[in-house]
Amino acid sequence: MKLLSVNLGRARAVPYTDQPEGLTGIDKRPVDGPVRVAAPGPKGVGGSGLAGDAVCEMRHHGGDDQAVYAYAREDLDVWERELGRSLSNGCFGENLTTAGLDVSGALIGERWRIGSEVVLEVTSGRIPCRTFQGHLGEQGWVKRFTRKGVTGAYLRVIEPGEIRAGDAVEIVHRPDHDVTATLQFRAATTERELLPRLLAAGTALHSQTLEQARQYVAEHGGRPAS
Repeated sequence: MKLLSVNLGRARAVPYTDQPEGLTGIDKRPVDGPVRVAAPGPKGVGGSGLAGDAVCEMRHHGGDDQAVYAYAREDLDVWERELGRSLSNGCFGENLTTAGLDVSGALIGERWRIGSEVVLEVTSGRIPCRTFQGHLGEQGWVKRFTRKGVTGAYLRVIEPGEIRAGDAVEIVHRPDHDVTATLQFRAATTERELLPRLLAAGTALHSQTLEQARQYVAEHGGRPAS
């Protein structure tokens, strides 16, 4: 398991974002050399966990629970075949493009050591948005990505440090539950009856999803769906 590329985005104006300034940092490109990774602060205040990476829409992006976004090269390859086009590392807006790692199938609370310093923890899957669809230029992309459910994973920073392309990725902790990034995504979007199952992941969950799950149980009871 290794890190194929570290991808950073610069703010640029586009016609397909809801931002008042029309700016987005979704167009991320691989960079050479080490990149500093650290917790950016709470949502609405903190942006990306990677130095030099732009987050322009802080209502829904960035912050400690979404400090880093990872996507597997193997899943990009599947999309390449389905879409009939080339997809470069970073084109999904991911900060980390990995090899040999089941990113969407990673458990909430699973921890990865990247290189010798950085430790990250999986918090959730990625919910697609209009900006993602506009960036790719694929009609109906939000529904298609949602239906497939291969979401990649957001991660929080547990131990800061520097990373670079080629670094080894090691799973240093795997929690004792079955709540994956994909399951979290399904529960938060199209299958809300799954929300009680997410509570098994506890506070490792993205804080907003944890609140959703608790509220659902309070309103509907705590019997988890299979």
